[in-house]
Amino acid sequence: MSKFTITIHAQPQAPGKPAVGAPCNGCGVCCLMEPCPLGIVLSGRRIGACDALCWRDEDHLYRCGAITQPLQVVYGCLPQRLRWAAPLFAWVLQRLAHRWVAAGVGCDCDAQVADL
Repeated sequence: MSKFTITIHAQPQAPGKPAVGAPCNGCGVCCLMEPCPLGIVLSGRRIGACDALCWRDEDHLYRCGAITQPLQVVYGCLPQRLRWAAPLFAWVLQRLAHRWVAAGVGCDCDAQVADL
């Protein structure tokens, strides 16, 4: 099993990563490392931070924008000629995103986090 190190840039006020299986606390580590399958579709890439990840300054945590801000996320990833349909796509996305990102299942990120 190979180990490698990557650097992610999280907000300093973000909570620490919870243990695997513990409830999500909004640390953002998983989504800052790589997008989930839904994030791959929304971001258009397989590595790096997910474009749908949103920092909530008032709560000091990260949340999936597909769940919390679906209209903005859809609008940002649609080509100009399809943006008229953003409200419809956002309505569908908001209803399906919880299941697609496994919201409420618990932390499944086994990354070891070190503060620098």
